[in-house]
Amino acid sequence: MTRTTGQGRRSQAERDAMTVEIGYALVSATVVAVAVIGAMVAGPVIAFDLSAGTERVLLVIGCTLAAVAFVVRLVTVLWRFNAREQTGRRQPRSAQPSQPGRTRPDS
Repeated sequence: MTRTTGQGRRSQAERDAMTVEIGYALVSATVVAVAVIGAMVAGPVIAFDLSAGTERVLLVIGCTLAAVAFVVRLVTVLWRFNAREQTGRRQPRSAQPSQPGRTRPDS
């Protein structure tokens, strides 16, 4: 079932763009979460001689922050994509100057 927008059905290109954006959001959110875990848990454990209790606390805090960072990144990427789609910010290629060094398309 194809969802419709205010202007009718979505084209295959629009559906493909959404699929790519969702994939990008998931991958980038995973990278951010892994970086948070590395910075909060792996880094201190490798750098310092910590007790088991301290390591457990770092693991809980790191996993919690990683989950929050994952969700924030995922929502941010998808929200920006949706806002860009809703406002129609995609500019046609003709908006660029035709000659290098020119600041206006009609120059």
